[in-house]
Amino acid sequence: MYTRYRDVLDNGLRVVTLEVPHLHTALLAAYVRCGSRHETARSNGVSHFLEHMFFRGSERFPDTRVMNGLIEEAGGDLNGYTMRDQGLYFTPLHPKELPVGFEVMGDMLGAPLLKQMEVEREVILEEMMDEVDAAGRDVDLGNLSKRLVFGRHPLSYKIAGTPRTVRALKEADLREHHLRYYVASNMVLTVAGPVERRRVLDLADKAFGRLPRGRPVQEEPPSPATRGPKVLFVPDVESQTELMVCFPCPPEDHPDFLALTLMRAVLDDGLTSWLPLNIVERRGLAYSVHAAIDAFSDAAVFELEAACSPGKVIPVFEEMVRLLGQLRATPLAAEDLARVKRRHRMGLDFMLDDLNALAGWYGGGELFRMPETFEQKVQRLESVTAEQIQQVAERTFSRRNLHVLAVGRAAGRAAQRLERAAREAEL
Repeated sequence: MYTRYRDVLDNGLRVVTLEVPHLHTALLAAYVRCGSRHETARSNGVSHFLEHMFFRGSERFPDTRVMNGLIEEAGGDLNGYTMRDQGLYFTPLHPKELPVGFEVMGDMLGAPLLKQMEVEREVILEEMMDEVDAAGRDVDLGNLSKRLVFGRHPLSYKIAGTPRTVRALKEADLREHHLRYYVASNMVLTVAGPVERRRVLDLADKAFGRLPRGRPVQEEPPSPATRGPKVLFVPDVESQTELMVCFPCPPEDHPDFLALTLMRAVLDDGLTSWLPLNIVERRGLAYSVHAAIDAFSDAAVFELEAACSPGKVIPVFEEMVRLLGQLRATPLAAEDLARVKRRHRMGLDFMLDDLNALAGWYGGGELFRMPETFEQKVQRLESVTAEQIQQVAERTFSRRNLHVLAVGRAAGRAAQRLERAAREAEL
């Protein structure tokens, strides 16, 4: 088991300590409310660029080799990544080496040198090649789907930016972004493992206490999605076509969200769940199929995704629609509801052995709201009924809320057939 503490330093930095005494690994993680949604069209990519530059050196640890060498000597592996709504920096550590982790991460995030920008710019441009085809067209489902759903809102911006914006960014842009967002009131520091709260607070104050307080971020929520269905077909030469079916839906703090979470599990939580059972195992239409909810503080998208040969795109889409229609038309069978609730409870239990999951739940969650405990989540979970799930399905899975994206070979009239299937979807 674990004991959770929440403290606030004098500068406003929230510190979440998760004492898990039976483990032998500690985790240090810093969550920052800074991602691509906090950018403009001109500065798109600056959050991701800044994340890369942190690892280039800081005032006390002036280069990559020194910085990472110290963490590696402490048993760690310094990591970071940028999302649309936040950034995360973390490392596992031997519990006796916590001071080293605090010293390095505190200086890295608080006093970056931001040198060797031109070298890192080339690294980022190479990284961005993963998202485009040989002609330079964006073929990344995540990028394209967010653009389809969110239009010109910053949630549609690419996390890494575009080649044009990345080439235009200057050191002054990174400095300005750092000063605005990497402030105590916009961050959460989380330490988990065989650690002691008092020691964690002392180390946090020493390493992060000089951060300016700053002011918390206030995001502009996206406008409601325009009436659908919307269909986007992007030509690509790959042998398979990637298909994504999206529905904008309420965010995590909305009463409907837990029902949506359970519906996602009904559709995709093991080979006996609806999507893999019907699309893969019974009909052989695809090798894999998935369902997910991409959730932010003020919006979310319910996503179904599959990859299949071009000739099977319409049958896969129609089977997805049929299964969603079943959720709309009929209350979930008692055994199906019991199964997903039971697996959800067990998943929460499994998180007790996963420091990254624990830190993400309480530390990452703290960025946006006061996170609930596992026990509170289970209580709410048990209260969800089959009738409530059906009602939420009716509100969410409608033709006017439907967004369909395909990336693949445009043989014959593939795009027109997909548009027609979306218009005629029985939702």
